[in-house]
Amino acid sequence: MRRFPLALLIALTAPSLLCAQGEPEPAPESMPLVGRVEGRTYFSPTGAFKVTIPVLPELGGTITDTENVVTFQDDFNTHISIASFPQDATQRWEMSTRGLKDYLVYFFSNYVLGDFRQSFPDASIESAKFVPSALDGSLITYILLPGGSMFMDKLPMIAGGPMPVAKRGNQLFVKNGHIFVISIELTERVLERTTYKKTAAEEDELLRQRLAEVVIRLQFTKPAGK
Repeated sequence: MRRFPLALLIALTAPSLLCAQGEPEPAPESMPLVGRVEGRTYFSPTGAFKVTIPVLPELGGTITDTENVVTFQDDFNTHISIASFPQDATQRWEMSTRGLKDYLVYFFSNYVLGDFRQSFPDASIESAKFVPSALDGSLITYILLPGGSMFMDKLPMIAGGPMPVAKRGNQLFVKNGHIFVISIELTERVLERTTYKKTAAEEDELLRQRLAEVVIRLQFTKPAGK
């Protein structure tokens, strides 16, 4: 079965370590979207969802996508990815035999976290919680990514110093035969550095609220005939 390339897109859109160390980074070429934008709405190429765009061009907001993943980022503090994968027969069987909660844990552990670790080998789970009331059942996870911030180019790096540890909140759920993964970086954790004082519980609540704000922007489309 194919891999689900969530972290692959995140890695491709991350600033390079050379840029983070003060060396110039070539200006990225604008890639055409696979999905489409109408006004302030992004439409996924598969038709599984549409979402009100959470970044502004005036703040350097950009959109990059593939058939299954879209990433919104700006120049200041926003990095949001929304992935939507159609469940094939194997995934439907896994969900029916495991039940939704265990299936989401299985999917996160084997695909999402696995892909993050391909880009950031020291990635680890800080905590996770299944929320039955969220979208008919959601798994919310919080992961730590040493050196994995999407805003490394904003940080002054000290030779031999420790890499900042980024934190992301992720929400997984199933809708209309697709498994969705929403992923958000808690950017102030790395940007504020020595002045940052939030506890893990406060971080989790901030990420939970921001994930909920993305969900509010989403509209799902049922496949024809269902």
